Amino acid sequence: MSSENDHTNNSTRGSLRLAPNVEELEEHKRKLPRQFVNFTFYRARSDWRMLSDDEKLDCKQGFMKAVDDFRHHLLIRTYSTVGLRTSADFMIWRIGCDLEPMQEMTGRLNGTQLAKYVEPTQSLLSMTKRSMYIEKNCSEQPEDRVHVVPGQSDYLFVCPLLRTREWYARPQEQRQEMMDESLRIGSKYRSVKLHTTYSFGLDDQEFVVAFETDKPSDFLDLIQELRETKASAFTLRDTPMFTCRQRTLAECLDALG
Repeated sequence: MSSENDHTNNSTRGSLRLAPNVEELEEHKRKLPRQFVNFTFYRARSDWRMLSDDEKLDCKQGFMKAVDDFRHHLLIRTYSTVGLRTSADFMIWRIGCDLEPMQEMTGRLNGTQLAKYVEPTQSLLSMTKRSMYIEKNCSEQPEDRVHVVPGQSDYLFVCPLLRTREWYARPQEQRQEMMDESLRIGSKYRSVKLHTTYSFGLDDQEFVVAFETDKPSDFLDLIQELRETKASAFTLRDTPMFTCRQRTLAECLDALG
């Protein structure tokens, strides 16, 4: 452990410093590569349940190995949606600085035995980006927005978001004022962590918003309040909304039946 004398005598040891200053941290953030973010939802076909237990086990093991082989290239989280939507049974959340590992991973998954019995029903692609809206009095969420850091919350709520063209025709000052109202409401719900990523030109939506929380009731109350804000009037579409529960991939696949 370093002492105060160690810090004071840095000049005698070279250029090493114990902590960078604020300017260096900001410069470091600016140099960090932005991330691609992908949410892919899968649904099991009915013929999956006709397989024997041994056949199912072989299928699941091959699929899990293909996913695990890419964990050193991508940040991967898995969630179960069984019983929460009819259009999906589980979801894989992937984050990385390059699209190539995501495409390679998908190709590997397509070549597994399980791919004969599960199909992707929704895929949302986006990127991280610094927000154009200045977040005032939000020091409790100091993320730089260029990097998504998934937490360990039990629940994740994911939806695409598309604004009306009228929203972009409004002056920046008016949009900032409306976003300030939304941010003030969001700051009341500290149990809910928001990830906003951007899809302009990459996918059909303009944003993908994901909310992490251990308290679904707080998320519900937050969304209800946000519906009453001025900015909400400029939302063209914010569905489908997916409710996901964080589970290991093995648990997600076991829940398929």
